[in-house]
Amino acid sequence: MSEPGEGTWVKGIAYGMSMGSVQLPYALLRYYTRLGLSDGEMLLIQHLISFQQLEGNDFPTLEELAVRMNIPPEQVARGLQRLMRDGFVSIDEDLDKASGIQYERYNVLGLYVKLAECLQEESSSPAVARKSAAYPYQQKAKQTMEEAEERNMFRVFENEFGRPLSPMEYETISGWIDQDRYPEELILLALKEAVFAGKVHFRYIDRILLEWSRNRVKTTEDVKAYAARFRSGGR
Repeated sequence: MSEPGEGTWVKGIAYGMSMGSVQLPYALLRYYTRLGLSDGEMLLIQHLISFQQLEGNDFPTLEELAVRMNIPPEQVARGLQRLMRDGFVSIDEDLDKASGIQYERYNVLGLYVKLAECLQEESSSPAVARKSAAYPYQQKAKQTMEEAEERNMFRVFENEFGRPLSPMEYETISGWIDQDRYPEELILLALKEAVFAGKVHFRYIDRILLEWSRNRVKTTEDVKAYAARFRSGGR
């Protein structure tokens, strides 16, 4: 015999589930720790996917993600930066042909590629799979040190800009480090130059770094020598 109100409760649960469900690859649940993803980063990925699948929002704001996860926007930004730095997530720029408006969206294809590689490794060699499973633990100390250094750099930028950085700005700084291979001291010197010039924006900093790179400026001493030559009119 049904208890009073049981039918209403069941209908309420059924209605909630009818609102939709998010499709996540089983491989994500199985291998996310092997890929070195924390529980928080795993949750962030799930929210990115849910915004896309259920709400048609391909580029949720830091604030929207922060509300869902009940954490500060700055923590969301750091999580996104880590995911983008390690190739799990990227930001694509696209153009709406109908309106001519440019828009951005998060792309998790990199995550799926890494999961596919895990599946391939496990199917080809169980021994390799066991070795891969231990990888995050073997690298944890090194990763922690690298992330601490990067967080310090991002904090310097946030202090100079007087606000949290956007995901695109995190990606720009990561690109200077990982792709352009600019030394961190050089990036901070370029930021300092921009502050002195009163032009604290990323395009100006990027132009400084590009100019230094073209003139083989790689250290603090090189910057001083280059500045002296520039002031004297030499090259």
